[in-house]
Amino acid sequence: MHIDFRHLRTIRAIHQAGGLARAADLLHITQSALSHQIKGLEDQAGVELFVRRSKPLKLSAAGLRLLRVAEKILPEIEALQAEFEGLREGSAGRLHIAIECHACFEWLFPVLEQFRKTWADVDVDIRPGLAFDALPALQKEEVDLVVSSDPEDLQGVEFKPLFDYEPLFVASSQHPLANKDHVVATDFRDEVLITYPVDRARLDVFTEMLTPAKVEPRAVRQVELTAVILLLVASNRGVSVLPDWVLREQRTSSDYITRPLTPGGVTKRLYAAIRTDDAAKPFMAHLIRLAREIPVKLQRSGKLAP
Repeated sequence: MHIDFRHLRTIRAIHQAGGLARAADLLHITQSALSHQIKGLEDQAGVELFVRRSKPLKLSAAGLRLLRVAEKILPEIEALQAEFEGLREGSAGRLHIAIECHACFEWLFPVLEQFRKTWADVDVDIRPGLAFDALPALQKEEVDLVVSSDPEDLQGVEFKPLFDYEPLFVASSQHPLANKDHVVATDFRDEVLITYPVDRARLDVFTEMLTPAKVEPRAVRQVELTAVILLLVASNRGVSVLPDWVLREQRTSSDYITRPLTPGGVTKRLYAAIRTDDAAKPFMAHLIRLAREIPVKLQRSGKLAP
């Protein structure tokens, strides 16, 4: 017995319409063609699918069994067709993001909040890239975008620049270093440095200052949440170095001081790593545009654009 989607749509249409004439209209075929299709299906099945001479036309027990299959399978097929149509039009797809910087959630959530208003049919998910090798996962199509500050030369991968930021020293306003205009590597020797729980190679304070100068802090305390880091800093239990977008409110607070690293400060750049094949997707281009604009507005004003 061979049953195709056409047969499933037929049995569903006849059940919904209650008669051959209306069902034929729903299916955009003639009543004669519909009758021929039903006869051919019943011949294959070897059973009657309808109770003849009933008004409205009723399904037999075998017909009801086929209807249950149709009602289970057809919605999934129709959803798949709609998804493929969205993919062809660029209005739907998958956008799984891996983040290699711990503090990026501070600006990424406002970006995604704007993004979803335009691309509601795009499946968005976030995976902390610190827990796995994010860039190899991008090449394997396990994720679709990686936020990183370390561009690499990878086949089939493009690094799109997002925005520049400044890592800033932050301490309590009562801290002795509050009297300095800037900090240097040796200033950390007697300090408890509070960082995110990630490898030193991913922390600006080490890559830009301490490791090149071969300076080790008195102690390193790892804390998961930005809010807790700032709470400990305000209590004078240590110092930290955080991106300027995180410190937009603390820079005007009387509880904290922020200072540049080195006399001229340090500038870093974030990138969005994507597969070259995905670069032309409209939703991908829009996300990258938002990721360039919104963090800069956060850095300048602390407020999102309406």
